[in-house]
Amino acid sequence: MNNQTDDVIIGLEVHVQLTNLKTKLFCSCSNDYRGKEANSYVCPICLGLPGSLPVVNKRAIEFAARLAIALNCKINQQFWFFRKQYFYVDLAKGFQISQYNKAGGRAFADEGIVPIKLNSHKKSIILNRIHLEEDPARLVHKGSIATSPYTLVDYNRSGVCLIEIVTEPVLSSPEEAREFLKQLKSIIQYAGISNLDLEGSVRVDANISIKGHERSEVKNINSFREVERALRHEIIRQRNLLKRGKELIQETRHWDDKRRITITLRTKEFEADYRYFPEQDLVPIEIDNIFIQRVKDELPEMPVERSRRLRRDYNLSEFDADNLVLDKNIADFYEDGINSDALFGPNEYKQYCNWLMNDISGWLNENNKILNDTKLHPHQIVDLIRYVNEGRITTKIAKTIIDDIMKGFSIAEILEKKGKKRISDENLLKKLSTDVIEENPKIVNDSKENLKAIEALIGKVMAKTRGQADPHITRNILIEILKEKGIIK
Repeated sequence: MNNQTDDVIIGLEVHVQLTNLKTKLFCSCSNDYRGKEANSYVCPICLGLPGSLPVVNKRAIEFAARLAIALNCKINQQFWFFRKQYFYVDLAKGFQISQYNKAGGRAFADEGIVPIKLNSHKKSIILNRIHLEEDPARLVHKGSIATSPYTLVDYNRSGVCLIEIVTEPVLSSPEEAREFLKQLKSIIQYAGISNLDLEGSVRVDANISIKGHERSEVKNINSFREVERALRHEIIRQRNLLKRGKELIQETRHWDDKRRITITLRTKEFEADYRYFPEQDLVPIEIDNIFIQRVKDELPEMPVERSRRLRRDYNLSEFDADNLVLDKNIADFYEDGINSDALFGPNEYKQYCNWLMNDISGWLNENNKILNDTKLHPHQIVDLIRYVNEGRITTKIAKTIIDDIMKGFSIAEILEKKGKKRISDENLLKKLSTDVIEENPKIVNDSKENLKAIEALIGKVMAKTRGQADPHITRNILIEILKEKGIIK
C-alpha cells in the first residue's frame, strides 16, 4: 500500500465500552453513568468491597458473540475469567477481572479479520483475539495529566463492560490504522452493541516499533481520530532518537491530545508482572452451538453485505456504496429517502448519494456533528433534488441553503424566507449577459480560441444574480450574443 513504511510495526488494542447494555458486567448498577454525579452509580461489587461476589451479565456474553461473529472470529465455547493484578487508584480491589489466553485460559474468541482499502489497495487486518473485561474507574485531572496538581477518582465507570479487540502487529502506517478503525467502528455500529460517538466509549492502546528495536506502548488514546496523530508523532520521536544514536527502550507512554505529544508514564510492565490467575468467584462460562446460531440468526445486515446490496439494488459504484454504508445512520437515511417517494427512480439514486456524501457529510464534518444531532429529514433531500431537476433552483442555490436544511426547514420555507429562486427571465438575462460581455473583454477574446471561456462569463452572470440565474438559459443567451457580434461562429 502507499504511505506505509516497511520498517514500522504497529499493533492496536481497542477497548470498546458496550454502551448499549443497561447494566455493568458483574453487577446491576446502571451502565448509563455519563453526566451523573460522581460515585453515585456504585455498589459493593463495583467498589470491590470485601465479601462482594460478581455475577456475569448474560447480555454481555451475547453482545460479545455478536461482535465475534461479525469479525469472523472463532468463538471459544468454554472460557473463564482471570484476575489481572496491578495496584492503581482506578482499581479499588487491586485487580481487574479480565480474560487471559495463556496458562490454560482462553479469550472469548480468537483470530478474525477486518478488511480495509487504502488508495485502491485491499488488505486484511488479522486479529489476535477479542476478550471481555471490566472498565476501571475514571480518573479526573485538572487540566493536563502532566500538570494537574491532583487526581480525583469517579467509580461510576468501574465495572462497565469492555470488549478488547487486539490486532496482530500487521499494521504498517498511521493511515492503515485510521482505515482499520473506521471499518471496525462501522462493524460495531451495525452489530448494535455500542455507540462509539459517546465520550469515553472507546480507548486505544497502540504498540509501535521500528523494526529491530524495542517498542513503545501509547496508552489511552481517547478517540479514533487521535490515533493517527499519536502514531505519527511516536514514529517521528523514535526515528529522531535513532538518528541521534540513542537506544529505544520498552516503555509505556501517554498521548497528550492537547499538546499532541507522547510523554513517559513508566517502564513497560511485562506479562508476568500482572500475576494472572483464574477468578475464583466466577464459574467457567459455557456457550453451546444453539446460542451461537441464535445470535448469528439475529445479527443484522453487516456493512459488506449492505454495500453489495446497494450496488445491486440502486446501481451504485463500489466506491459510493462502500462509503455510504460506513456510517449506518447515513446508510439508513439514504434508503429511507430513496424509498420515501414513488416518483423517485434510478436517475436520482446517484444524485441522492452525491448530496448525502458530499454536501451533507461535509457540513457534518465542518460542524463536528453527527446526523442525529440535526433536524434533517430524508424527504428534504428528495425535495432538493426535485427542485434542481425541475429547474426551480440552481445547483449553486441548493448548495447555499444546506445550513438551513440541516435545521429542519423545508425547501419552500427557505426559498420564501431568503427570496432565492431561479431567474429564467430571458430579457433580464440578456441585459446582464450584454453587460458582462462589455465588462470582460479579455474573457470574450479568449472565447474566440476556447469556447470553455464562456463558462467564465456564465460565472460572472451568476455573480450578478447571487447564483440565481438559470445556467442553461444564460449559456444559450451568451452564445447567441457572441455569435451576433461575430466573436464566435
